[in-house]
Amino acid sequence: MHMTLLEAETLVKRVFEANGVLPATARSVALALVHAEAAGQSGHGLRRVPAYVKQVRTGKVDGQATAVAERTRPGVLAVDAAHGFAYPALDLAVAQLPAMVREQGIAFAAIHRSHHAGVMALTVERFAEQGLVAMMFANAPASMAPWGGKVPLFGTNPIAFATPLEGADPLVIDLALSKVARGKVMEATQKGTDIPDDWAFDVDGNPTTDAVAAMKGTMAPSGGAKGAALALMVEVLAAGLTGAHFSHQASSLFDEKGPPPSLGQAIIAIDPSAAAGAGAARRLADLAHEMARQDGVRLPGRRGRGLRAEAAKHGIKIEDDVMAAIKALG
Repeated sequence: MHMTLLEAETLVKRVFEANGVLPATARSVALALVHAEAAGQSGHGLRRVPAYVKQVRTGKVDGQATAVAERTRPGVLAVDAAHGFAYPALDLAVAQLPAMVREQGIAFAAIHRSHHAGVMALTVERFAEQGLVAMMFANAPASMAPWGGKVPLFGTNPIAFATPLEGADPLVIDLALSKVARGKVMEATQKGTDIPDDWAFDVDGNPTTDAVAAMKGTMAPSGGAKGAALALMVEVLAAGLTGAHFSHQASSLFDEKGPPPSLGQAIIAIDPSAAAGAGAARRLADLAHEMARQDGVRLPGRRGRGLRAEAAKHGIKIEDDVMAAIKALG
């Protein structure tokens, strides 16, 4: 089915409201999921709606929760997502952190009792559009073993980064520390398709093309030992410093079983002029220009931004099974 972004947002918002989610939260979640779909990130998009709604129905996610922020230090914003969805908590950080950054030069948002962080490019980009450099870290339920191990301990633990460029769209980097985001494996299980043999391992530690076996096993870290070490770093930043559950303590984001996952997200935002002066954005644009001069180079974030611009004009196509599953929830 083909829908405009507004039609898709309205549909998803209505489904969440019908399942007892606060209207403001339903809108925040709908915007995040539809924009993820528009950016070509279907594993973080509308395929998440059934699992999200089922989690609301069982109380694994509190649809009536209201995120609360407290400035605990001049440069620190502590955000309690209150076992609700992550998106309203992220919206709160985006709303309050920039003023702190302009006052302090740098600020840190620590989010706990949270949920799925979604496409983090969409969050860090909002800081870059306000002239700030932003880094974001999020942990996820355990799906990746420490290097040399076979038992999941870390999540795919994505990181994201965005920086403003003078006279151009921001540079945006968003990547999981597993070979691929686990949402892609989840999507393969829904479609009944195989996955490449370098994405994941089965429970015995063997490479597998079976998506179901991969979901029961472990994800392969990006870059081997280096990716596993970075996953540990994210675990410290997103959970250790925020008060959230560590990945191995968190329940699954893909089903309605168990207690709230209580995950964490950390955002560091920086005023690029704080140390280098007012010309920082221009210097960063010069760097991007040097990159773009080389044949075959595409600046990070341009593909997703282009897809979203295209979707804003022409809408998105929603697969029949996804649409049927969403409509059945309302």
